[in-house]
Amino acid sequence: MTATFNHTIIAARDRHESARFLKELLELAEAPSWGPFANLLLSGGVLLQFAEPPVEEIQMQHYAFLVDDELFDRAYARLCEQGVEHWADPQMRRPGETNEGHGGRGVYFKDPAGHAMELITRPYL
Repeated sequence: MTATFNHTIIAARDRHESARFLKELLELAEAPSWGPFANLLLSGGVLLQFAEPPVEEIQMQHYAFLVDDELFDRAYARLCEQGVEHWADPQMRRPGETNEGHGGRGVYFKDPAGHAMELITRPYL
């Protein structure tokens, strides 16, 4: 069997708020939740599990999602409608913009827990 990515746990101040934010933004399916997790399912069976860690400060992580052009348009409109601060670059020097890197479009923003999120329409490789 080859290795495939199965799941990750994303630290959140409020697991339900963080899961709901990404679910609505990316039109994701809910998955059954259990224990300390609020779960979302990506295509390919990848599970995102949101949980509150037993620490006061959450270390920022980066999560990038490959989406098609139509979902990018809808998600970007939602970011703008909700007043979510966003940038064209990971250094956050181009606020309120998207980029056209790698032959597609991209945008960076933070989720409710402060993680750096990225939407791209073309893979880097």
